[in-house]
Amino acid sequence: MKTSEEGKKFIKLKEGLKLEIYKCSSNVSTIGYGHTGSDVHAGMKITKEQAEKLFAMDIQIHENNVNQLVKVPLTQNQFDALVSLEFNIGYGAFKNSTLLKLLNAGKYRESAEQFPRWVYSGGKVSAGLQKRREEEKRLFLK
Repeated sequence: MKTSEEGKKFIKLKEGLKLEIYKCSSNVSTIGYGHTGSDVHAGMKITKEQAEKLFAMDIQIHENNVNQLVKVPLTQNQFDALVSLEFNIGYGAFKNSTLLKLLNAGKYRESAEQFPRWVYSGGKVSAGLQKRREEEKRLFLK
């Protein structure tokens, strides 16, 4: 599956656009629409066009991760919500999550109840992540 245009807009809105490097609340060097990695370095600045290219590459990676890890059929909204979550928490956390285990067991409703557990950043509850997870959960259940 691929992320819908609405799903991409949702992720971009939640990640925000920063054209200069910054440390996210988990102290990870980040730029663009939540782009991280070894290519992000001190003093880095990018254009909006570069941010769009990075996002296009990143979204493809996260789509592939969700497609690889989820073994049950998904609606478009469910897929978009999961890509948003995985984009934000990362492959390892998603792969080992109770949410994914429940989902792959066909327990869709119970799986959705796991979204609100992913609200910690730097060891503290983040109001922004609480809001994002509630919106992802609503999208997943739509």
